[in-house]
Amino acid sequence: MDKKVTVSPVQLEGDTNITQRRHDWAKANLGAQSIEAINADARLFLHQSVSTPCLSAVVKAEGVWIEDIEGRRYLDFHGNNVHHIGYGHPRLKKAISRQMDDLPFAPRRFACHPATELASKLVEISPGNLSKMLFTTGGSDAVEVALKLARAATGRHKTISFWDAFHGAGFGAASIGGEQLFRSHAIGPLLSGSEHVAPFACYRCPYGYPENDGKPDIDLCKLTCANMVRYVLEKEGDVAAVIAEPARAVPYIPPPGFWQEIRRACNEHGALLIFDEIPTGLGKTGAMFACDHDQVEPDILVMGKALGGGILPLAAVLAQPELDIAGDYAFGHYTHEKNPVSARAGLTTIEIIEDEDLVQNAATTGKWTIDRLNEMKQRQKVIGDIRGRGFLIGIELVKSREDKEPATELAEDVLYRCLDNGLSFKTTMGNTLTLTPPLITDREQMQSALQTIEDAIAASSRAMGLQ
Repeated sequence: MDKKVTVSPVQLEGDTNITQRRHDWAKANLGAQSIEAINADARLFLHQSVSTPCLSAVVKAEGVWIEDIEGRRYLDFHGNNVHHIGYGHPRLKKAISRQMDDLPFAPRRFACHPATELASKLVEISPGNLSKMLFTTGGSDAVEVALKLARAATGRHKTISFWDAFHGAGFGAASIGGEQLFRSHAIGPLLSGSEHVAPFACYRCPYGYPENDGKPDIDLCKLTCANMVRYVLEKEGDVAAVIAEPARAVPYIPPPGFWQEIRRACNEHGALLIFDEIPTGLGKTGAMFACDHDQVEPDILVMGKALGGGILPLAAVLAQPELDIAGDYAFGHYTHEKNPVSARAGLTTIEIIEDEDLVQNAATTGKWTIDRLNEMKQRQKVIGDIRGRGFLIGIELVKSREDKEPATELAEDVLYRCLDNGLSFKTTMGNTLTLTPPLITDREQMQSALQTIEDAIAASSRAMGLQ
């Protein structure tokens, strides 16, 4: 088939595998074993600009560390946000093994105790009265269930979501997502009624309002970003749901009062509020859920990634009980929806997070980290903004603090210098170093990572004449 994509999407993920810098890093660092492994991978898997061909080949993952095929170890501050309790937690592995012996699978039409135990635990820890749910094997599928439920509950099909958001790879999830890389050109057409507005991003306000050290001037901007959502709700008149990450995983933190205003607007216009907590839930931001910081309760909450403990794929969609209104249909009904082994993994993961006080560690160590990064910002003039909560942290690099021109090439160079020195993270929006450490990360490990980052920023800045 002589069919190829002729229009290339904007690459907002800075560590894509199609750049010259990636090529140069691979040439300098990959030995024969790594090359053989990634070539085999590339032969078999469809190529994607953020995954295949791969960076290297991993053979071990334990605690906060991953190890490649040639024995190099990396402190993993990426982890696709699945490694909250660290990789291969002994307690989790034992629980999974016991469950496989006791009950390895339950056909979907039967109840099983691990599934109901996990469901009860999620009701206990989730905000407000979110007490009805379905499980899926991935966050994207859970988002799709949430969209179906919102349509059924409201009799409407339109949604409002944000540009630059990511909600998953399925057609519904990609439709409401806002990254060109995942939704545009060859992938379309997508779902009708998927309206988008500019996101909250105070350092780079899409509406042009000035900021003060990354913080908004609410008296001046009057939450224009929230008011635009209200405006679209009014103009459309028949929106089923607003769906968003309560803290953007880029990351960006919402301005004070943002979600309270969105909640009021949804209530007034008959729209549901769906929070996508797939990357941020279960403690990442120093609270069990990111929306806890804003004291706003959604109608539907989606979680995933870390729920399976970094071993098994598991996600969940939780809803208010009055939304249980479509019993004649089957919005989920996935084969592994109530898989007892996955459910046991989810329940044990939450118990580990609670018993080891990992949410508090993310809160206290995260605050300490952001304080240290703000000190680093005083020394490194290419750091334009430091933002985050808990262990969701962003370091935005710029060529000049005055005009905020993104330092995309610098960010990519910093990434590969850090990889050379045993630290793995990702870049987002091209120029933001995004750190999402496991919740077990201690202050000594964090200090080591920060020194690696600062050394890399200083060296890259000198090499590019940006000091």
